[in-house]
Amino acid sequence: MIWLAIPALAAGAYYCLAIVAAATWRTRSAPAAPPIPAAPLSILKPVHGRDPEFYQAILSHAVQDYPEFEILFGTNNPEDPALPEIRRLQREFPARPIEIVIAQTDAPNAKVGVLAELAARARYPLLLVNDSDIVVEPGYFRAVTAPLADPAIGMVTCLYRAAAGSWPSRSEALGIATEFAPSVLVARLLGVAEFALGSTMVFRAEALRRIGGFPAIANFIADDYQLGLRIAKLGYRIEFAPIVVETDLGAGSWGETWRHQLRWSRTIRVSRPSGYYGYVVTHATLWSLVALAAGEWPVAAAVMATRVCAGIWIGAGILRDPKVLRDFWMIPFRDLFGFAVWAGGVFGDTVQWRDRALKLRPDGRILDDPRL
Repeated sequence: MIWLAIPALAAGAYYCLAIVAAATWRTRSAPAAPPIPAAPLSILKPVHGRDPEFYQAILSHAVQDYPEFEILFGTNNPEDPALPEIRRLQREFPARPIEIVIAQTDAPNAKVGVLAELAARARYPLLLVNDSDIVVEPGYFRAVTAPLADPAIGMVTCLYRAAAGSWPSRSEALGIATEFAPSVLVARLLGVAEFALGSTMVFRAEALRRIGGFPAIANFIADDYQLGLRIAKLGYRIEFAPIVVETDLGAGSWGETWRHQLRWSRTIRVSRPSGYYGYVVTHATLWSLVALAAGEWPVAAAVMATRVCAGIWIGAGILRDPKVLRDFWMIPFRDLFGFAVWAGGVFGDTVQWRDRALKLRPDGRILDDPRL
C-alpha cells in the first residue's frame, strides 16, 4: 500500500517548492527602478455592473499621487449600474481627466471589445488595465510603472488578495491566498513567466500595437493570459511589482462561488491544458487522506503540515492577508472543495461570465454562436 502515499509525497514536494518560492519572492519580484520622471499613464477600466465596494475601488485610483494620468471607464451598456458612481467620482475630482466611454462592440469577449475602444482613446504611452473591483494602496501607480524603465520588461503585473462577506466567499478568498498565490510563486520559481494577472497589467501602448491591439485577443476567454503571452513572445519579460492589490468577492452563495470557480477552472484548462492537468498533484488534502487510508499516517500528517504552513506563510506573509490567520483551519475543507472544482473543470465547455453563458473552443476561443 506504500505506493498510495506517492501522490501525497508529490503534493508535499510541491508545497515545499512553494515555501522556497515564498522565501525568494522579494528578491525575484521586479526591483524598484532608479528615480526617473514618471511617464504619463492611461488607466483603462472596463465595467459591467456594480461590483461590491465599487466606489471605494475607483476612489483608490483617483487619489493616487502620480504626476499625470487619466482614467477611462468603458461599458457597452448606457444604463450600466456603475455609471452613477463614476459620475460621482467625476464630480468629486473635477480636475482629474475621468471619462466615460459607451462602447459599441460585437466582440465575443465584450470586455476586450470595450478595452479596444478605451485604448483607441488613450492619450498616454503607458497603459494600465485592471478589474473594476480592484482596490489599490497609495503609491500603486508608481510601483507598477517604475519597472518599465527597464526596456527589457514589457509588462508589470501583481499579486492580489480578496475581501469576502460570506462563508462561501471566505472559502474562495482562502483559496486565492493559499492555493492560487502559491501556484503563481512556484510557476515563477520554475521559470514559467509568460502570464499576467487581471488584477494589474501595465504595458506600453507600443507593445500593444505590435501584437495587433486588443482586437487580436477579442475572441479569447482568458484575455489577461493572452495579453501577457503575446507581449512575452515579443521578447519582453513580464515582472511582478512588489505590491499587492485587493479584490472584493462580496457575499456570494455556494452556488455563485461554484460557478465563479468553475469558470476560472475551465478557463485555465483551455488556456494552459498541461498546467491544468498537472495541477492535480497539488491537492494535498485529498492525497493525504488517500495516504491515511493506506495506513501511511506519518506521510499524511507531514504533508498536511507542510501544506498549511505554506498557505499561512504565503497568504499572511506575502499577500499580507490577515484573514488567512483567522481562517487557516478551513484549508483542508477548502482543498476538497477546490478538488471538486478542478474535477468539474475537466469536463464541459461552457462558462458563466456575468450574465452571459459562453461556449469555449479547445484553444480558448469563444464561439460566436453559443448554439454551436
